[in-house]
Amino acid sequence: MRVMLGVLALVAACGEVDMEIEAEEPLVIGEEAPLMAWPDLTSRPLPEPSETLRYREGDAGVIDVWLPEGEGPHPVVLMIHGGCWQKAIADRTLMNYAAEDLRQRGMAVWNIEYRGVDEEGGGYPGTFSDVAEAVDALRNVPAEWSLDTSRVAGFGHSAGGHLVAWASARPNLPEDSPLHSGDPFLIASAVVSGGLADLERSAPVTLPSCLADVMDLLTGEPSPDRPDVFTDTSLARLLPPPAEQVSVNATRDRIAPPILGLGFTADVRDAGGDARYVEVPGGHVELIAPGTEAWERQVELLEELLGF
Repeated sequence: MRVMLGVLALVAACGEVDMEIEAEEPLVIGEEAPLMAWPDLTSRPLPEPSETLRYREGDAGVIDVWLPEGEGPHPVVLMIHGGCWQKAIADRTLMNYAAEDLRQRGMAVWNIEYRGVDEEGGGYPGTFSDVAEAVDALRNVPAEWSLDTSRVAGFGHSAGGHLVAWASARPNLPEDSPLHSGDPFLIASAVVSGGLADLERSAPVTLPSCLADVMDLLTGEPSPDRPDVFTDTSLARLLPPPAEQVSVNATRDRIAPPILGLGFTADVRDAGGDARYVEVPGGHVELIAPGTEAWERQVELLEELLGF
């Protein structure tokens, strides 16, 4: 009942907004094609990155870089993996398939690792500070890689969708937050792919094990000095973000259903920000599986955002 009430409330909220919805899969009555499962993606041969660099000490302090052929300069996709913020579920290598596909199309990929809430030092604030440090490392890329860091688009899947949206909104962080930076690296746009950007709104809709059960670890617990733990962790408190937010949701996604993307897009627009919503066929896995309609549409979006 809690989930249903949350969904109904969100539907009501979205109904008040004149939304431009780009839907690529019509309503299907009757039998539907089976959704992809994770082994359908992870059983493929795993591509390897061109380079790996370290941005801090520890196993999670690394970035895999995917460099296209040719002289460049190459536009960059800042990629952040999901896995419910838990390293036991996924790490950055889950995105290797998508990263290699983008590399072959001429886009460089900056695929970052970060500490999950289930790792020492992860959660609040470590998970967020890792993401911030890995993003800021784009200021110091080796010249021989020929990356055009004036053209960077973010792409985050699932929990990574929350983190990429958060990274794009860092200029809005409260000055008294330990995550605040006076000079964050700015990205112009963020593709939130099956993302959970608004933590409060997402918790009753997604799997409890994915968010509700780890919420206190992710956001930190309330304290007299920080009574609202969402002020520096959830996009709902950081609106409007300076970067365009492109929410992409799969029609049959059970982890991040379309209602979340619709609600997030409406909230950003209501706050005066730039946002759009795109709905694609399939489920959660299809969003990062090269060869699917869902992935191909997102490639088109990234090419558009990068002026590619």
